[in-house]
Amino acid sequence: MPYTGRFAPSPTGALHAGSLVAALASWLDARAHGGRWLVRIEDVDLPRCVPGADERILAQLAACGLRPDEDPVWQSRRGALYQAALDRLVAAGRAYPCACSRKDIEQSLLAAGHPRERHGELVYPGTCRHGLHGRQARAWRFLAEGAAPVEWTDRRLGPQTQDVAREVGDFVLRRADGLWAYQLAVVVDDADQGITDVVRGEDLADNTARQVLLQRALGLPTPRYLHTPLVLGPNGEKLSKQNGATPLDVADPLARLREAGAALGLRVEAGGVADWLAAATRAWVATIGA
Repeated sequence: MPYTGRFAPSPTGALHAGSLVAALASWLDARAHGGRWLVRIEDVDLPRCVPGADERILAQLAACGLRPDEDPVWQSRRGALYQAALDRLVAAGRAYPCACSRKDIEQSLLAAGHPRERHGELVYPGTCRHGLHGRQARAWRFLAEGAAPVEWTDRRLGPQTQDVAREVGDFVLRRADGLWAYQLAVVVDDADQGITDVVRGEDLADNTARQVLLQRALGLPTPRYLHTPLVLGPNGEKLSKQNGATPLDVADPLARLREAGAALGLRVEAGGVADWLAAATRAWVATIGA
């Protein structure tokens, strides 16, 4: 299948230095393979989205010479696709309604002697797996119980494995507020757009096993994955809008590209955006491989 990659920013603000690194890596990998590069605006979490941020992101990308090969798509316009996927999972017995609040989950884990959180998440104890017991449904969850550990090979990080049932539990597909969860939306969108290769930041590597389980349950292909190094802020944590990352200033796009390239281990000094991107593509092939 011809290579198709994508960059999928959340419009919770403008691009910053860390998000440009992810965008550049995905663009370079697509060009190195002679493939297509798409942009998907992941605005499924509408309350967190900033009005106008999507258009600003597209303008920042264009200023850096990173233009998608097709018109961008917006997740907020694709709810019917997500509902159809959820319906298929329910019909197959792989999804069920859940009445639990976060407090309910915390109390259940405490009662069972398991209070520790995992990466800020609570491992769901399966309270509603066999029925709501008269309570009202709040969310929908994927049935991970009984699934074998997921193994995959990341193109940069190497062999990976995760026991989703034990480490995550039955995870949310549709939230209590009615919004679609990231895991379901990204799997449906990647398949619908024919994505063959996912290149994204290393902070998202932990999501991969859940997405592979969903792909298998829905009969969808599994892309290849490559998770790139993260850009860290002054506090040593991932640079993000939440910890004060400043919007990317693209008045000098070549300087921003050189900085992003350096974060990926690419030392390219060509002049002009187009020439720099061409040289960076060659450097990517030599460093990562095509």
